[in-house]
Amino acid sequence: MLGECGMKARDRQALKKNSVQLLKDMVVDELLIQILQADDVLTEGMAETILNEPISFKRSSRLLLILPKRGPRAFSSFCTALRGTEQQHLCKLLMSFRDQESSSTEIEGDISFKQDSTSAKKRFCDSTLPLPTQECAVPAKRTHTQESMEMCLDVDSPGTTAVQPCTPEFYLSHCAQAYPMCSSPRGLALVVSNVRFEPKLSELDTRRGGEVDEEVLRRLFFELDFTVSVHKDLTVQAMRGCIEQFVQRPEHAVSDCCAVCLLSHGVEGSIYGIDGQLLELDWVFESFDNAHCPMLQNKPKMFFIQACRGEEMDGGVDQLDGDDQTQTSGCEQRDAGRDEKSEIQRAVREENESGRLRVKLPQRSDMICGFATLKGTAAMRNTKKGSWFIQELNAAVRQRARDTHLSDILVQVNGQIKEREGYAPGSAHHRCKEMSEFTSSLCKDLYLFPKYCPSN
Repeated sequence: MLGECGMKARDRQALKKNSVQLLKDMVVDELLIQILQADDVLTEGMAETILNEPISFKRSSRLLLILPKRGPRAFSSFCTALRGTEQQHLCKLLMSFRDQESSSTEIEGDISFKQDSTSAKKRFCDSTLPLPTQECAVPAKRTHTQESMEMCLDVDSPGTTAVQPCTPEFYLSHCAQAYPMCSSPRGLALVVSNVRFEPKLSELDTRRGGEVDEEVLRRLFFELDFTVSVHKDLTVQAMRGCIEQFVQRPEHAVSDCCAVCLLSHGVEGSIYGIDGQLLELDWVFESFDNAHCPMLQNKPKMFFIQACRGEEMDGGVDQLDGDDQTQTSGCEQRDAGRDEKSEIQRAVREENESGRLRVKLPQRSDMICGFATLKGTAAMRNTKKGSWFIQELNAAVRQRARDTHLSDILVQVNGQIKEREGYAPGSAHHRCKEMSEFTSSLCKDLYLFPKYCPSN
């Protein structure tokens, strides 16, 4: 019955006139669809049809075709769903246009329409997510060059799908060689996101699109069954305090892992606070080592760093035809003159002589860290859809965590980043490149086994 009762003419017109902007900017994810289902705007079959579309553009297109046929409440429910998925700028765009239409109907002539149009433009520009056209056309003045290439550099980004669940069969066949991952929640996740920097203390620009990254990571780790805390726009002192408190949280004792995501401007080895001061990443890693965070000993600790590591833009090189040429050195590493067997025997003998045999750990182990870019180079961020690295990390984890351990997922992220290039015709940044990397001291496979809790 709902399908037979159409949308109001002004609401339908608002969708039609703004369809291009919606198709460009809208992210149709599982949460948005669930909100529409809860309001009885979409049936289960419609929701499945939309989410089965492989790319974001097609999902948006199919949803916009369905909505006008779903009754007079569909428009307001759609606006509610946009607000609920952090897409307030699109909601304001639609509501402003609808207000314009109402005003132009009540008051004849062009004067009213022009006034409302100006008002709508102002409200749209004040939205929480920036206008992509303005970001590209009117770049901010930039004294520092950290992440200066992070403009509207690509046309599309990976669509968001629900985290795919691990099967009991896969868990049982892989849990023996993997880190234990049975706790619920899996662990604590910390997201520190610096977007707006203090103009009186720093000359660093606003990281437009950074709000998208923090929300993407919040949702991702929430779906992976982490307890997520997000902290925004912190000075270096506040970042230190935040990390120190996080390290001491007692929940680590009963959790199987933890995750730390740091999003900011940066240089090699450090990231910026909003006061323009630098926080050394080595201090961050040290805070989680086996000496400073004993509750996480032998447990995997994940770090993801979205920040520049220098000022150089990777312009890429032309690929030559033919197979890649590689050459190995032909030499093997050895143990710096020490006889490993005799050293082990001596250590065991000393422990036995002391009357107590203890297991020792290295100072730092069981860590894996994904970096958005290579040493010395700038990271790329799309001002509408977030950074390249976080986009690809989100997509890869959602699709592959059910049957792939994290090291291999990050290899896949590297592959996807390698294929991307900037899209800014007429500028020096057109066809620019980025290359992510990761370091690891993991000692087992790190499977997240999403949405699977083995019975004890």
